[in-house]
Amino acid sequence: MTYQLNLTRVLIAGGLLVTLSMGIRHGFGLFNLPVTQANGWGRETFALAIALQNLTWGATQPLFGGLSDKFGAYKIMLLGGCLYCIGLYGASQAVSGLAFVLSMGVILGLALACSTYSVVYGVIGRNCPPEKRVWAMGIAAAMGSFGQFLMIPLEQELLGNFGPQNALVILAILVTLMLPLGWILREKNHAPAVSGHQQTITEAISEAFKQRSFQLLILGYFVCGFQVVFIGVHLAPYLKDMSATYPDVGHPQVATLALALVGLFNVLGTYYAGVLGQKVPKHYILAFIYGSRSIVIGAFLLLPLSPLTTYLFAALMGILWLSTVPLTNGIVAQIFGVKYLSMLSGFAFFSHQIGSFMGAYLGGVLFDKTGSYNIVWIIAIALGILAALVNLPIKEDAIDRNAALAKA
Repeated sequence: MTYQLNLTRVLIAGGLLVTLSMGIRHGFGLFNLPVTQANGWGRETFALAIALQNLTWGATQPLFGGLSDKFGAYKIMLLGGCLYCIGLYGASQAVSGLAFVLSMGVILGLALACSTYSVVYGVIGRNCPPEKRVWAMGIAAAMGSFGQFLMIPLEQELLGNFGPQNALVILAILVTLMLPLGWILREKNHAPAVSGHQQTITEAISEAFKQRSFQLLILGYFVCGFQVVFIGVHLAPYLKDMSATYPDVGHPQVATLALALVGLFNVLGTYYAGVLGQKVPKHYILAFIYGSRSIVIGAFLLLPLSPLTTYLFAALMGILWLSTVPLTNGIVAQIFGVKYLSMLSGFAFFSHQIGSFMGAYLGGVLFDKTGSYNIVWIIAIALGILAALVNLPIKEDAIDRNAALAKA
């Protein structure tokens, strides 16, 4: 018999865990210049670390999602908290580019795979009635967004007062709070409810990747990763570079407040994405989000740069930022059910993280080669238009496995 957790308990503990894991991660862009300048590295080194972090996160998310579905999410979350602490401390002590890339990139990538949306959404999916599922996912995503708003100013203060090395040590201590939160989310006698055909993991993976709608969904998710990670990692140095022409945007507080505003307005975006996702076809909302991102980025580049236009850009991008997350996971749950939700969401997220790798790394490489981020901004606009188009044909109908078996 499956033990059901109280939904309020799931949302509070899961939301707080995502608040820490995603909130701290969103502030890594603030460490770009302090870390590279302190160690005499090029921006490509930091970009490679963040790119590998996202790629490792995405590549291992299906594995940890599958283990979470099978053995219980809290065990994976506890592992994630330990790895997060080790990765941050290792990055603080790194004296070579390789050591930094391994700690900030690989170890933290594994930690994030164990402690973010896909694993938490598996718990939500198993303990939330279908009619409230996307709303509940929106709540969890909104709390993660609030973490960005909360943690980015804190990380900037830690950098200003203690320097990058000690700031990372303090963050390593802070993430130990993830351990009791993961324990709260343990599902006693974990056994996800199923009906009809008792599908295996191999069958679930094969079924998902044969579905055209799943293919289109993960293609759009690639674009999401590219855009948000490029902006999250490179917005602060972009503003610093542009201060030669627009001096008012060069102060670190402008970038800090802008990234914090992304998190604050993303609270609204993710919450209302969850609300609308219960009433409007979710793939239409996704198409609107991706298309709107391209418009907002284009306007940001065309308008004269100032703190005000930067803050407006951040607020609008915040509304559109991670509002894709509850919608994408909600579509996966609606089509395929919740038995393998964490794993299948993990495969979708892998596509997201390949995009994240490209956004982070291309930003650093093309800047070092051209001295400008212009090419990557243009790529981000073009990809947003593509993602809007590929989401339109998606069908959200649940698979009728009994009918498929009868035909077989």
